Amino acid sequence: MKNLLVIFLLFVMNTVSANRIIVGKDKTISTLRQGIETAKNGDTILLNKGIYKEGNIIINKSICLIGINNPVLDGEHKYEILTLTGKNIVIKGIHFVNAGYSSMNDYAALKIIDATGIVIENNNFNNTFFAIHVANTTHSVIRNNMIKGNDKSEHLSGNGIHFWKCANMRVENNSIRSHRDGIYFEFVTQSTIERNLSEKNIRYGLHFMFSPDNSYFANTFKDNGAGVAVMYTKNVRMENNVFEKNWGSSAYGILLKDISNSYIRNNKFIQNTVAIHMEGSSRIEIEKNTFKENGWAIKVQASCDDNTFHHNNFYGNSFDVATNGTMMLNKFYNNHWDKYDGYDMNKDGVGDVPYHPVSMYSMIVEQNPTALILLRSFIVSLFDKAEKAIPSLTPENLIDDKPMIKPNKL
Repeated sequence: MKNLLVIFLLFVMNTVSANRIIVGKDKTISTLRQGIETAKNGDTILLNKGIYKEGNIIINKSICLIGINNPVLDGEHKYEILTLTGKNIVIKGIHFVNAGYSSMNDYAALKIIDATGIVIENNNFNNTFFAIHVANTTHSVIRNNMIKGNDKSEHLSGNGIHFWKCANMRVENNSIRSHRDGIYFEFVTQSTIERNLSEKNIRYGLHFMFSPDNSYFANTFKDNGAGVAVMYTKNVRMENNVFEKNWGSSAYGILLKDISNSYIRNNKFIQNTVAIHMEGSSRIEIEKNTFKENGWAIKVQASCDDNTFHHNNFYGNSFDVATNGTMMLNKFYNNHWDKYDGYDMNKDGVGDVPYHPVSMYSMIVEQNPTALILLRSFIVSLFDKAEKAIPSLTPENLIDDKPMIKPNKL
């Protein structure tokens, strides 16, 4: 009872001490800069509808900034708009437009530096270089924001949400498009990216390097230069994501480069040039994924080892699996392959004949890409039939020795 009374008194004291500061063109405080200068820790600033052109504004107090009726902060193509540093800052309901561009500096509509306990939610970002740039920050949330870049070239565009040297971050339910990379992680740990839509970005929907122990759930990466690039890291979980229509001469759903001890589960890879491209990657479990109508479902380079592919479904891919080596140090089992033409005499649901997912033609294309012009020709069909009868070029031990007759239930 005594503890409850203390908590109640503290709540009352905080409520009494916190102020609500109203900022508007027709108010006593007419500029956001003046409102922030007036505010104290714990105060809430209510920014009324209007267009505010005030250059770069720095917030280093523990305050809450809430937009009423979608006020606009305009960087006039010259300035960063808001810079946050400190702890316990909330930015909500603001429309950021026209942040400055610099070829030397990472100008952003909203920059967060040396901070903790930051919440950025329900904001709009339009025509910005970097939309949200976060550095050396922990225990913060970016959610429910609409972010649209300037859709210029890779060199003239920044990233939608950019993190450097951060930990314990959450990025959820944002829509990001028309930036260089939709979401970018570098030296980020213990963080989660969940339920975001990242589409029509110039380079990657999601790009992360040197960022171990992170999770990516239920995101959609659609129609980007490439879907996701995962480089130089370990302990990554990617589950229930959709990788769709990432087409191009060097596009893929996921690029895995020097990755280890990770999980890729329950994802859908639909109409990508390459669904998963793997280089120098080890101990990755790839299970219960759907690969449908991709150019290549999986490209496993000879530098990969000890990876496991099981209980996946493959439908309508031009090539199910391709490799550039003759030795295979990875394991395939219990996958469903729509090209499998074996039989199941004992009716246990598992094919009695192993399936070789690498065709002779795919090996030829790996060595001579121009041979792709012969795709679906009679001579290609003849090559593959001959290779099945007398295997010589395809890796002998790259087989699924327990192919599933019916699709796996995912």
